[in-house]
Amino acid sequence: MTLPASQPEMPSTSAEQLTPEARATARHVVAASFLAWMLDACDFFLVLFTLDNVAHSFSTSLESVLLAPTLTLMTRPIGAFLCGRAADKYGRKPVMIITILVYSVIEVLSAFSPTLWIFLLLRALFGIALGGEWGVGTSLIMESVPASWRGTASGILQAGYPAGYLLASILFLTLPLIGWRGLFVLGGSAVFSALYIWIRVPESPDWLARQKAPASTVQAHQGLGSIMRQNAALCVFAVTLMAGFNFMSHGSQDLYPKVFLALERHIAPPSITLIVVLYNVAAIAGGLFFGFLSQRIGRQYAIALAALLTIPLLPLWTLPQSAIWLAVGAMCIQFCIQGAWGVVPAYLSELSPASVRATFPGLAYQCGNLLAASNALLQTEIGRILGRGLAPALMLTVGMAALVVLVLTLLNAKLHPQTRTEM
Repeated sequence: MTLPASQPEMPSTSAEQLTPEARATARHVVAASFLAWMLDACDFFLVLFTLDNVAHSFSTSLESVLLAPTLTLMTRPIGAFLCGRAADKYGRKPVMIITILVYSVIEVLSAFSPTLWIFLLLRALFGIALGGEWGVGTSLIMESVPASWRGTASGILQAGYPAGYLLASILFLTLPLIGWRGLFVLGGSAVFSALYIWIRVPESPDWLARQKAPASTVQAHQGLGSIMRQNAALCVFAVTLMAGFNFMSHGSQDLYPKVFLALERHIAPPSITLIVVLYNVAAIAGGLFFGFLSQRIGRQYAIALAALLTIPLLPLWTLPQSAIWLAVGAMCIQFCIQGAWGVVPAYLSELSPASVRATFPGLAYQCGNLLAASNALLQTEIGRILGRGLAPALMLTVGMAALVVLVLTLLNAKLHPQTRTEM
């Protein structure tokens, strides 16, 4: 299979060519995209934090409520496709505003769910908005900032995910006062980020330019199926790569706090909370660092370096018995894993055909995420088979995923050494 080179269509305006007004606008685009992704992630994590409270409210089992995040993950590819296609056709800005409005309304409606089934239906619909926001936001930010900003902007955008985790953790402290329904109402305040985008963020200049271009010079009139067939190797590469990425992130996060730290290492709840806060701060720092580094050494090499550094850190992350060393290991591993993720928005945007730049990155991400949805079950089964607890399963799944990401990015770098930061 011939792996893809980057697409050259996107203009490469430098920061030095910008007027002060254009610089300010670019900063607003970065801030708005970060804010939207952070609040979207926060709303998702609020469900995970309140699963037992929701189960008690509906007088049902925890297993029944666990369907909520599962349905959210399953419907994310639908959102990536629908919102991405709409953004490629009608523009990034209006679709992003509508997506934020939709997930804000759904979050508030979830708070007033009278039955479990309505709650589950709303969480499935929330997944569509969750899956759509990332791809649209990625295309808006990558097409709107100068070329020299893209690596750092990519890291800032992706840092919204761990930042949303942290925000949800802080909001969760108000649970005794307002209950889980009150938390969901607070989650609906994300609607204000849509207002910010409407007032301060312009449409993508790259999208506007392609709308004015002669039809013969763009792929805009081709169907998505035709474009994907022409870029079959690119699609296989991107989805496989993103499956590896999602196995890295979910493999290092989903079972680590409550199952590994609490049940196996018997770490006290306050210490677990502190560890979670510390490794999310490290994750934000890692995304910013490797995003900036990718502007210097290239996207592929920054991703490969982060994936490579992940592998020798696996024992420090899982084998210690003390909370201190586990915290150190968790911080180091998340710095690298989320560091690699910090390059993803720029990398996928630069690989994408121009006419589907809002569809392709988000769809590749969410399809990869769907492939990795079995992570928790897989790790649990590996731990059962090996009979040595969860530590070997965590190291095996995350280590293999990091190896897949490392090999794929280096292979692509070898086949296309000219691929750096151009679009």
